[in-house]
Amino acid sequence: MAGKQNQIQLNGEIRDREVRLISENGEMLGIMSSREAQRLADEAGLDLVKISPTAVPPVCKIMDYGKFKFEQAKKEKENRRSQKIAEIKEVQLSMTIDVGDLNVKGRQAQKFLEQGNKVKVTIRLRGRQMAHANLAKDVIMNFYEGLKGVSVVEKPLNMEGRNLILILAPIKKQG
Repeated sequence: MAGKQNQIQLNGEIRDREVRLISENGEMLGIMSSREAQRLADEAGLDLVKISPTAVPPVCKIMDYGKFKFEQAKKEKENRRSQKIAEIKEVQLSMTIDVGDLNVKGRQAQKFLEQGNKVKVTIRLRGRQMAHANLAKDVIMNFYEGLKGVSVVEKPLNMEGRNLILILAPIKKQG
């Protein structure tokens, strides 16, 4: 029955004693019985739709429900189309990475960030490197320093098993 709760009530499903009615033009018609509101909707040849069930008294509007549903579906489809799903791209570094290689990886990460993706920076510590995790932290922090202008830390540097992980997100543009 939980699915029925968030469903929009219309016409005969509205059982409230009193409702606040809004006309099809958007003007407030006042508080009246739901039977009277239904009569007005029938006279206009439209549907009575409960748009705010939690208000006291509930707010109902006279409208063409089929057209309303169509417009709502169209808006949702448009919103889905304009939404960009951010992916997480991974850049793997090593503890002994050279400056030139670090710059190449930095440019690659910058490209990912400019495309609106998040970047997961990872260093896998092998064997005795675990004893020198602080050196790996320095490498990741140097890497982040080069990307400070285009990224922010989304998830701070932390150790997961043998991996040091830092997640960067692109800086949101104002406007």
